Amino acid sequence: MEAFTEAWRMRHPEVEIQVCWIEHAPVLLDAGLDRAATAAGSGIGSGTASGDRRVLVLPLILNAAGHVKGDIPQAIAAARRRHPEVEFRYGHALGTSDQLLRALRHRLHQAMAELDMPDPRTTGVVLLARGASDIESTGEVAKMAHWLYETTDHERVEIAFTGISFPRLEQAVQRLDLLGASQIIVLPYYLFTGRLIQRISRQVGRLRQQYPTRVFAQAGYIGPHEQLMDLLDLRLTQCRDGTALLPCDGCAYALAAHHDHEH
Repeated sequence: MEAFTEAWRMRHPEVEIQVCWIEHAPVLLDAGLDRAATAAGSGIGSGTASGDRRVLVLPLILNAAGHVKGDIPQAIAAARRRHPEVEFRYGHALGTSDQLLRALRHRLHQAMAELDMPDPRTTGVVLLARGASDIESTGEVAKMAHWLYETTDHERVEIAFTGISFPRLEQAVQRLDLLGASQIIVLPYYLFTGRLIQRISRQVGRLRQQYPTRVFAQAGYIGPHEQLMDLLDLRLTQCRDGTALLPCDGCAYALAAHHDHEH
C-alpha cells in the first residue's frame, strides 16, 4: 500500500497525499484526517484557491460495504466538528469499473501464461473476494465475474469469498470439478497482499492434493497496477469537481484503506 502510494504521488506532485487506515494499522482514520486538515491549513499542495481549505477523502476499497458506508462517514463527521474551517469531501469507492476489469484480465492472462496457455473453454476461473455482510457489495463481485465471463473465452467463471459470505473457495472448485474443468485458476479480487492472500495460497496447496487430476494456478492480486492508478486518478478528479460524491457530502488528500486482517 505504501509503495503504491509513493508511485501515485509521483503522478500528483502538486498535492499533499496522506495515507490512513480504518483498522489494524497506523495511521488510523481520525489521525489521518487531522493530518490532512493540517496540511490543508498550511497550504501544502492544496491545489485550491488562496484561503480555501479542503480535504478530499478517497476510499481505496474495492466495493462499498460497512467501512465505506459507516466507518469512514462517521470519522469524516467527527473531523468536520474538529475542523469546522475545513471542507471535507468524500469520494466513491473504486467500485466495479472498466479499469479493474482490465487489471483482473491482465492477472488472469498472466496465470494462463504460467499454465502454458491452455484452452480457456476448459479452464475454470474462481473470482475470489473478501466477503461482506452487505449484499450490495457481494453483488458487485458477481457483477465483475459476469464481466469477466462476457469479455473472455472462459466458459466457467465462479465467485467465492474468503469469509462471511458464501460460497467459499472449496465449494466453487467442487462445482468446476463436477463441470469437467481441466484447469482451475483462482483469481484473487484483492488490491494488495496480506494474511488472506497467504491463506488463499495454503488453500490452493490443499486443493492440489485433493484434486490431483486438475491443474491449479493462483493468479496475482491486483497490486500497483497502472489501471488501478488510472481509476484512482478518476476518483480524485470526480471528488475534486464534486461530480461523484458519496451521500454524506453535499486541498489536501487522504487515502482511507482497509488493512488486510482477519478478525
